[in-house]
Amino acid sequence: MTNLQIQSFLHPLPAPKAAILQALHQAIQEKFPQKEISFLDGKDESGKIVSNPNIGYGSQLIQYKDGSSRPFYQVGITATSKGISVYLLSIKDKNYLKTNYATRIGKANVTGYCIQFKALTDIDQTVLFEAIAYAFEQG
Repeated sequence: MTNLQIQSFLHPLPAPKAAILQALHQAIQEKFPQKEISFLDGKDESGKIVSNPNIGYGSQLIQYKDGSSRPFYQVGITATSKGISVYLLSIKDKNYLKTNYATRIGKANVTGYCIQFKALTDIDQTVLFEAIAYAFEQG
């Protein structure tokens, strides 16, 4: 079911974004074959769209302030209006990405939990996969 959801997500995207996400999806699977793959459709329990759909990798337990928890992915990828976002959600130190990757990754916006870029040629993919590996180690 997950592969069908992913293909249904990728198929209608504009060609450049679909190709980048497909290449990232394939590369993550090859480099981290043991990681669980999931798909988040971006809808809440009521069916309301609350985020972009995401392809997720790995698993961690997210704890909420109300004491509840649920499993969630460690690394996610999606297309946004600005390009491609790679979410590294298992890194607890929100300065770590900026400090360790922002100056080395190339033409990308690096936040506390996300690396955004327009094209794979804009970034150093070795650095991107180093950041992804670190996120998996932290989860």
